[in-house]
Amino acid sequence: MRDTVTFKAWCLEQYKYEHNMSGADTLRLFKKYGVLEYLTDFYDTLHSFGMQYIVQEIDEFIDARREPAEHAI
Repeated sequence: MRDTVTFKAWCLEQYKYEHNMSGADTLRLFKKYGVLEYLTDFYDTLHSFGMQYIVQEIDEFIDARREPAEHAI
């Protein structure tokens, strides 16, 4: 459990940095699209990958869950 918490915090920080977002905005985005649950569910696979891969995975995960109108934003 502790490993997944540390991993989720690391992912949030990396995503925030890569997208030049605030921590609050990143957390809001992660909660809106269920990213934290995704990171927990796939921890065993994802934790062995690098930062760029994980940020890309999160982007793809979010994009797949956005409403069509949100893609135009």
